[in-house]
Amino acid sequence: MAHELDHVRLPLSVITTIDLARVCRELNDLDEFLLQATLRKPGTPMQLPRLSKMLDDTATINKVNLLEDKQRKTLITVLAIAKDKAPRLHISFSAEPSPLFITKISEFIRKNIDQIALMQIGLQPTIAAGCVLRSSNRQFDFSLRKRLRESRPILVDLMGKIQDVSQPVSVKVDVK
Repeated sequence: MAHELDHVRLPLSVITTIDLARVCRELNDLDEFLLQATLRKPGTPMQLPRLSKMLDDTATINKVNLLEDKQRKTLITVLAIAKDKAPRLHISFSAEPSPLFITKISEFIRKNIDQIALMQIGLQPTIAAGCVLRSSNRQFDFSLRKRLRESRPILVDLMGKIQDVSQPVSVKVDVK
């Protein structure tokens, strides 16, 4: 099964587990439609269902002709395996990232980690800035909150060296 996943690729339009499930469902619906079309009386008018950009991109990047039964069935099988086996990363940000930013992160992860990696984007306002990345077995905290927590002893030491400015200071101001 692992060798089947070596050749499958996901387009950048398919980022999350939900996106992949949507592509799988749409591909199964298309397969069912084409199966029913073979059972119809020849000459019966029919119109192919519209394909989403995600399914079209998936077929294009994998060089699959969706009208070819064997290629379509192979893609259905491989995507079902990918849905179960693809590495999943959860990335939390303090604010909603832009779609362009998510696409760039997805592109980086697919080039450097795994070409079928899926992401889930979450919000966690308490991290202030940066992000927290979780996989199935590791967590990486790249947040400002963690950095400040690690730097706390240094900050406390520096604050202790500063003069106590809470004492009132008298300043003469000449008003003419």
